[in-house]
Amino acid sequence: MNQIITTNPATGEEISKYSAMDRDQVFQLVGKAKRAFPEWKKDYEQRRSYIYNLVEYLRKHKTNLAAIATSEMGKPIKESIGEVEKCAWALEFYADHGDSFLSDEVLNTDARKSFLTFEPLGVIGSIMPWNFPYWQALRFAAPCLMAGNVIVMKPSRQTLQSGIEIEKAFAESGIPDGIFQTVVGSVDSANSLIDSDVNAVTFTGSTNAGAKVGERTARNLKKCVLELGGSDPFIVLDDAIIEKAAEGAVKGRFINCGQSCVASKRFFVGKNIAKDFIELFIKKASQ
Repeated sequence: MNQIITTNPATGEEISKYSAMDRDQVFQLVGKAKRAFPEWKKDYEQRRSYIYNLVEYLRKHKTNLAAIATSEMGKPIKESIGEVEKCAWALEFYADHGDSFLSDEVLNTDARKSFLTFEPLGVIGSIMPWNFPYWQALRFAAPCLMAGNVIVMKPSRQTLQSGIEIEKAFAESGIPDGIFQTVVGSVDSANSLIDSDVNAVTFTGSTNAGAKVGERTARNLKKCVLELGGSDPFIVLDDAIIEKAAEGAVKGRFINCGQSCVASKRFFVGKNIAKDFIELFIKKASQ
């Protein structure tokens, strides 16, 4: 069985060792999820109650959860705490409003009665990156779960404990077994998840990896959502307040240690202010 070692990027020290799940183990998790799905999809109000419990757990344990994310990913602890708080907000939002999002939509057709209704897909396989180990997982999980789906997620091999902590949070919140499960593994485990009996796959990561995930899900004729790399422009016009623009540019570039798909990556600055802007940017970046 393959072993995965996680390390602290700030110190280079080993954090923990994990045994990667094999194909059969991944399939077993998906099987458990499929068995949990029929009951989970039945009662919206019950799902809402469970998610509120999860929100309470995250807020209560945000400092401990943040420390784990920081040790694995390297971002400042303040940003990790903010990430956990944002997860709680997203879960609470969808628990509050999910029923309105899922209500039937009446359609105007020639038929006596036409409407659009929303039904859960079933088991959703998720392959998530390391830069926001909690947010990437729970921002997708929030609407997915409230819609009645269940989840099997493979986190990045760099942030395995953060992924395990999410499953633990579900269990500690009293959410039934099999609703959210974490796959411990790497590329082979991700491939096994795609090949398993999941109904759909969601992936966030690089363009190259996304192309491979898309190709494999297509071979399996499964629904797939891909969120891939970005190259975001930061535009500063000649009439901008340079001080504020430079401050925003530095924050935009270095947020989350610079590891963000929405971080500013290309800077377009008016010729008349370019020199002053660059000087201010360098000064603020050095601080």
